[in-house]
Amino acid sequence: MQVVRIYTGDDGESHFEDVDIDLEDRGPLGRISELWPGGGVVFREVQGDYKTNFHNAPRRQLVVNLTGSVDIETGDGTVRRLGPGSILLAEDLTGRGHISRAVDAEPRSCLFIPLDG
Repeated sequence: MQVVRIYTGDDGESHFEDVDIDLEDRGPLGRISELWPGGGVVFREVQGDYKTNFHNAPRRQLVVNLTGSVDIETGDGTVRRLGPGSILLAEDLTGRGHISRAVDAEPRSCLFIPLDG
């Protein structure tokens, strides 16, 4: 399984990286990862005019898109579009951060899952 990671580089800017999550074959249970420690879940809905200027992730967290899409832009102009079912590992806690904005004026719902460490 793959997730998109956003992190702060040595240059103080946010960057993207595709990360493969190791899954172990558990037979009839399917392929399962190790437990990622964390606590709680935050539910979020935003309207189709959603846009935030440069900001950092408030904590290390997974962002799971349920409906709608989001464009995330880094300081060098790179944009990643994350649609329904996509997972973002947000780790750009310092530096300039990233921009987030709605796509095609559609509302979006997602889950924030805070991670330990």
